[in-house]
Amino acid sequence: MRREVIYILIVAAITVPLFLPLGLKQRITPEVEKFYQTVEELPAGSSVIVSFDFEASTVAETKPIAYAVLRQLFSKNVSVISLSMLAEGTGLGYDFLTKITQEYNKKYGEDYVFLGFRPQYQATILGLGEDFSRVFPRDYLGNGLSSLQLTQKVKNYADVAMIISIADGDLPQYWVDYAQTRYQKKVLAAVTAVMATTYYPYLSSGQFSGLVGGLKGAAEYELLLGQPGLGSKGMEAQSLGHILIILLIIVGNLTLLAKRNK
Repeated sequence: MRREVIYILIVAAITVPLFLPLGLKQRITPEVEKFYQTVEELPAGSSVIVSFDFEASTVAETKPIAYAVLRQLFSKNVSVISLSMLAEGTGLGYDFLTKITQEYNKKYGEDYVFLGFRPQYQATILGLGEDFSRVFPRDYLGNGLSSLQLTQKVKNYADVAMIISIADGDLPQYWVDYAQTRYQKKVLAAVTAVMATTYYPYLSSGQFSGLVGGLKGAAEYELLLGQPGLGSKGMEAQSLGHILIILLIIVGNLTLLAKRNK
């Protein structure tokens, strides 16, 4: 088989599922189920911190996860106070948040607030436990926190139900070290696939109340929500691409054996 044909087949296998969903079945893993159920048990009107702790290089994985998490929160009428512990995650997080809030007609300052970014995440996480306004006198848009309806009543960790870190590195660990250990707040982690194995011990010990790992986790989450999205499409494209590569390897080996037998 010519090299060009192989390239065309792989491009087609990866591209087609993005536009024509195949409906491939997903098995829900216990850690994703636990994450979903923990959020699902939140009463309407409660508040949650969502931290966008990732950089641009991992958007292919973190974007579907962030969309799914935000959709579940806003569908339950849970208020979201968000921020980023990494500079690159600031603009990305705000864009993701704005897009999903538009789907649910949420109002800035009442239903959600974006605090922005501060360096030195250890000091930031600890400071938020005392008073949001000390760490972020103004939000990402330049509004004083005292002027916003949501942050008038939600002032520190005592006023939030849990913390969700959407991350591509070790920042969920710092939320455990400085927010859960000191302030006894639930921490949930939604991370890239390469980082997921690092955090299974935290899940087993109860330090995480749920864990979503990578594109596969995002697809499972979307299935639980009943809203297939970027995660499901990405997993189908990835799966079909893998199947095609395996078939090409088999065909190549069979062809080689046939030539040798001749």
